[in-house]
Amino acid sequence: MKAFYHSDQSQHFPKFYMKNGKPIAAREVPERGDIFLNVLHELQVDIAPVKDHGFSLISKVHSPDYLTFLQTVYPNWEKLPDSSEEIIPKSHPVRYSASYPSDIIGQVGWHLMDTSCPVGPGTWAGVYASAQTAISAADSIATGATNTAYAACRPPGHHAYPDGGAGFCFLNNSAIAAERLLEAYQRVAILDVDLHHGNGTQAVFWNRRDVLTVSIHADPAYCYPHYWGYAHERGEGDGYGFNINYPVSEGTSDKDYLPVLDKALEQIVSYAPDVVILALGLDASEKDPFAVLGITTEGFSEIGKRVNSLGLPTLIVQEGGYISPILGDNLRETLKAFSNR
Repeated sequence: MKAFYHSDQSQHFPKFYMKNGKPIAAREVPERGDIFLNVLHELQVDIAPVKDHGFSLISKVHSPDYLTFLQTVYPNWEKLPDSSEEIIPKSHPVRYSASYPSDIIGQVGWHLMDTSCPVGPGTWAGVYASAQTAISAADSIATGATNTAYAACRPPGHHAYPDGGAGFCFLNNSAIAAERLLEAYQRVAILDVDLHHGNGTQAVFWNRRDVLTVSIHADPAYCYPHYWGYAHERGEGDGYGFNINYPVSEGTSDKDYLPVLDKALEQIVSYAPDVVILALGLDASEKDPFAVLGITTEGFSEIGKRVNSLGLPTLIVQEGGYISPILGDNLRETLKAFSNR
């Protein structure tokens, strides 16, 4: 196994986000990256340098307007009178007939799709480094340098849409990595085990069949992202049947979760992909601050073992998982499941 991490990711350092109308201390913080690195050092995993692959793959997933926005929004925001230290939108458009706004306040509401993705002075550097981390890890598999790679990405990416960020996410690392893998393989499967549905990833591949998206997550009837992630969402057009959602109940434990995982893996085997992306959200943990699902450290080990049993080249992309006494343990045991490679 090779691992990839870029120190510039720490430049994205949000201070708070809005939850239930209240400012909450940020959970997606640089300390997460430190924990990931400590685990890699403990396991003596080879940490390879992240290369700058430019914008070509990022541009396959994200719109030009959105990429320009991410690069320029903070300096433009600072020019506003009485601007805040971090950017959070105050309004959002109903897009059926909406026009793209020319002013920065309107663009903030257009591209930041909720109030949990604040932009600060180092956000662009951090999210760009996170995307390059995912691309470099995918590249190591696509070129045959390894058959298993771990991208220690932060901020995460699976809530990011082609033209907007949401839920702590700005660039969709797993989707961008899939585009790199498609340059070497015909069929890619993404298995997302994050607490929250990967709505951004679903949107990217909604009309496509070259990437199977499978997500196991807390039921959106009671959990973020609320509007997406239901079992009836199957894709459209050429992509119909190639998006599969498994919403699970609040408090779901290993005993009830792992049979759902087996169903998801059966779908992946039936699809016969050439390579698998495990979008590894560790926030399904029983000790995660979100405290919604009840997956144990042993449960994460079992997730890793069952994905490994597919016998396919595997890219592990870090998604959620926030500061808790066992965050490092959960990552360590997941990665150890691939130690035979």
